Amino acid sequence: MTVLVVAAAILDDLAAPTRLLAARRSAPKTLAGSWEFAGGKVEPGEDPLGALVRELREELGVEITFGQLVPGPNGDLSWPIHQGHVMLVWTAAITAGPPAPLQDHDELRWLEPTDLHSVPWLPADVPIVDAVERLVFGG
Repeated sequence: MTVLVVAAAILDDLAAPTRLLAARRSAPKTLAGSWEFAGGKVEPGEDPLGALVRELREELGVEITFGQLVPGPNGDLSWPIHQGHVMLVWTAAITAGPPAPLQDHDELRWLEPTDLHSVPWLPADVPIVDAVERLVFGG
């Protein structure tokens, strides 16, 4: 059974982005210190966008507006992230609330396009960072 995970590539502005928000994991211990896109698992009965709204409220204390889905590597919209898990990633912008590391994270950092690889991303997120760079910043 495939587990669906949702995440947001949070930008400072959807129309003219200049920065991307990265979140450093504090839990579980095996992932602590690595950086990722905020998000999480879709619970039974949830639709993916609803799950992402819930996750971003819980993890960062923010409300967002959605942009586009980041195309996956196999010509579809999902990203394989680890065995049995696939992730959908949307671009997004914050519409309310200052982002704060409330749950599962201990630091947030806004990254300029030239600094996107200045943090140690989770290995599964690296190709997604590259895709966001191409899609959003033209890199």
